Amino acid sequence: MKVKRLKKASKHLNFYVNNYKFFAPYQILIDGTFTQAALQNKFNIEQQMPKYFQSEIKLLTTQCVIVETEKLGPKLYGASLIVKKFAVHICGHGKKTVSGSECLRSMVGAKNESRYIVATQDRLLQDQLRNVPGCPVMYLHGVTPTLEAPSPKDKEHLKHLLDKIIMSEDQEKTLQMLKKNAGIVEEEVIKKKKKIKGPNPLSVKKKLNKSDKANTGVQATNNDRVDKSGKVKKRKRVKLPAHVKEALKSS
Repeated sequence: MKVKRLKKASKHLNFYVNNYKFFAPYQILIDGTFTQAALQNKFNIEQQMPKYFQSEIKLLTTQCVIVETEKLGPKLYGASLIVKKFAVHICGHGKKTVSGSECLRSMVGAKNESRYIVATQDRLLQDQLRNVPGCPVMYLHGVTPTLEAPSPKDKEHLKHLLDKIIMSEDQEKTLQMLKKNAGIVEEEVIKKKKKIKGPNPLSVKKKLNKSDKANTGVQATNNDRVDKSGKVKKRKRVKLPAHVKEALKSS
């Protein structure tokens, strides 16, 4: 199994772990359509699913799903044998069994409080479960198991919960007033302002006084001259051509 695929599955699963309190061993609720797809694509559910989630899992189904696969006849005989291997969760329908999709939808309920991950190939059921906040959906894409990314409903519900937690400014002021009246005073942490440091005094040259400037003029060489401000200016040397130097030497 590719590393990129495992990282994506781990990312999607962590969303539900961090925000909807999912925990290992994860409960995978499986219907007949998923087991039939696994049989056709030679996907071993019991061996491959724990590798995909990289964790302990519980493979679950319901009595309604088992009865449905049995009623569909010889075509789903292999799928019914596979689904019978999983642990059966009580769905509450008793002898009056319903369709597998309807049963799983009722198991999830309005909030998926049991924290099921539903494995199904039923497109209609998938669409219904995407509208339930905190209900991960997975399916087989050929031989590849795929855990869907969190639905817009998941993110919208989470944002609504966070908005409730975050207090408004008025509520914050009211809370501070109540604390003050109750004698609960929070210690204010005074941060010391950092002083602006100047340059290193050793690296800064001192300004010259007038007397110092005059001294610099005295110490200047014959080739230098001092202007009115006391600054030393070097004379420009004129370079003589070689033939002129030879003529001066001979004279």
